[in-house]
Amino acid sequence: MANKIILKEINAAYGAVQVLHGISMEVGNGETVALLGTNGNGKSTLIKVVAGLVKPTAGQALAVIDDVTHDLGKLSPEEIVNLGIAMVPEGRRLFPLLSVEENLLLGASRPFARSHVNETLEFCFEVFPKLRDRRTQRAGSMSGGEQQMVALARALMTMPKILLIDEPSVGLAPIIVKQMIDKIAELKVQKGLTVLMAEQNFTQAMRIADRGYVIVHGEIKIEGSAKDLANNDVVRQLYMGM
Repeated sequence: MANKIILKEINAAYGAVQVLHGISMEVGNGETVALLGTNGNGKSTLIKVVAGLVKPTAGQALAVIDDVTHDLGKLSPEEIVNLGIAMVPEGRRLFPLLSVEENLLLGASRPFARSHVNETLEFCFEVFPKLRDRRTQRAGSMSGGEQQMVALARALMTMPKILLIDEPSVGLAPIIVKQMIDKIAELKVQKGLTVLMAEQNFTQAMRIADRGYVIVHGEIKIEGSAKDLANNDVVRQLYMGM
């Protein structure tokens, strides 16, 4: 059954400041789509629109979950999570004084996930063996890369159909970024996920993306397959230093 994101002419604003201008895009079933652009161009806002954290001022945000279409603009963030859409937020947003395991268990909030919590927790520990070793450690005392593992595992605890990932590389060393991007690709295959990922690191993102959209000042300026974007002269100059 299909799990997709469909955005139609999305506008979004923070107060009087309009951030997104007529964004239309689609993330197909089982695709990994990268949302590319530098800071302040609207990537995170678009992710938040899909998660229900920012309501569009115009346009329509739709999600197809198991072939059923839902209007995300009419749903609360909790209802969107319960549909099977999970978000890994920028900056991790963990509970620093809680243990690794406690943070993960908080992810199993939706009813379907609660009924499978033990097997999902075990899966997360298999995917990230270091988290099993650190399960009683306070999340706030871990390194940035380890905290990103916790944030990704916490999203997996919801047993999502669609995974939203906002800037997974921020604040991480290059080798950790590569490991994290590789892990996202691995999880997508293992779980059959549909993935929308906002990322500044063009090279790493396009290693695993099927397609990408480049956002500039809240508008989509360039879109295409990973190969097409890698060969685009504007993209090569702006994001690859070539």
